[in-house]
Amino acid sequence: MKPFEGIRVLDLTHVLAGPFSTFQLATLGADVIKIESRDSPDMTRIEGVNQKDNKALYGSYFQSQNAGKRGITLNIKTSAGKEVLTKLIKSADVLVQNYAGNALDKLGFGYQAALKINPKIIYCKISGFGNTGPKAEHPAYDVVIQAFSGLMAANGEQDREPVRVGPPMVDYGTGAQAAFAISAALFQRQSTGKGQYIDVSMLDAALMMMSALVVDTVITNKPPTVHGNRHPSNSGYTTYDTADGTIMVGAWTNKQLAFLMNVLGEKDRAKEIQATPRHLIGNTLEQDTDLISNKLQQKPASDWEQIFNDNHIPAARVRSLEETLQEEQLQSRKALQEMTHRPDGCPEKLPVSAFSYQHGSPSINGAPPLLGQHTREVLLEAGYSADEIDQLEQDNVV
Repeated sequence: MKPFEGIRVLDLTHVLAGPFSTFQLATLGADVIKIESRDSPDMTRIEGVNQKDNKALYGSYFQSQNAGKRGITLNIKTSAGKEVLTKLIKSADVLVQNYAGNALDKLGFGYQAALKINPKIIYCKISGFGNTGPKAEHPAYDVVIQAFSGLMAANGEQDREPVRVGPPMVDYGTGAQAAFAISAALFQRQSTGKGQYIDVSMLDAALMMMSALVVDTVITNKPPTVHGNRHPSNSGYTTYDTADGTIMVGAWTNKQLAFLMNVLGEKDRAKEIQATPRHLIGNTLEQDTDLISNKLQQKPASDWEQIFNDNHIPAARVRSLEETLQEEQLQSRKALQEMTHRPDGCPEKLPVSAFSYQHGSPSINGAPPLLGQHTREVLLEAGYSADEIDQLEQDNVV
């Protein structure tokens, strides 16, 4: 049995952060019902690498965080649509939404309204800046939060303009925070019997992913040093060119740096490093960097990776994502899982979760839903007759 079997989640989210949070719950057994407007569905349905899939409203960006959900279409601007959503809220444990500002409140489904319908509802609102402060109503995407949070300014190299992190890490970090918050609220409800309101901010999530830098900045009132791939005070914690490709060396501690020097045949330097106080390691940065650089150019990156790892030195050849997906290490894990009974355009494998259990592990429970695929099924469960559903369809409610 999976942890969230028997839990129903209403997913009124779009783009990446919100759908990823509910996708994580779905992989753990929750019955996630994704609610979309027929005329204006989740915008990621038209985003992806295959234009044929995009035109079919089944883009790869949508597929990546919507597997295992049931999808319905619903116009909640109509009175009949409001009635349907009200019935669904009565049967739900969790509602997650990321409507802009207070748009859902204006439609009659803010937290207080949902609470009256279902006193035990766990209501999660995801937004760019949270519900408080002067930017509470301002729109945001991942890149905007990167810019506002200081993350973008902390990335890149000195004397060059800030560089955003390529993948939408803030979106996915926010989704993970939201899934964690919802999980904790469900656990809390077992003791209190009460629902919960959760205010998740992408800005706050970005700061959580920079916790050490945030603390340093609080102490010094200075921004973090930008140093690209080369650490400003540790020659063992940087990238180096090799005879073939680039390697990232992660010899952070004195012990690891000494191991590195020993492997490179510099035994005297290894002893000196072991005896050097940590705060003085950077005094020989240029000397050690030149030494390591010259040595590493004698062999390919893959050879050095094996040698270093065999000697307890963290290091990895810089790979493309395509290469990583073919690695035996990844094949041994359950982060990517195969999906059976998938529609045309759906990939063979999807990313699922970063962890597994001894029993009841996260897994894909079905393909990402086509637009409105489960509308009739869900409404029948809600007590609507086939004739009533037909009428709702004719009235453009579903």
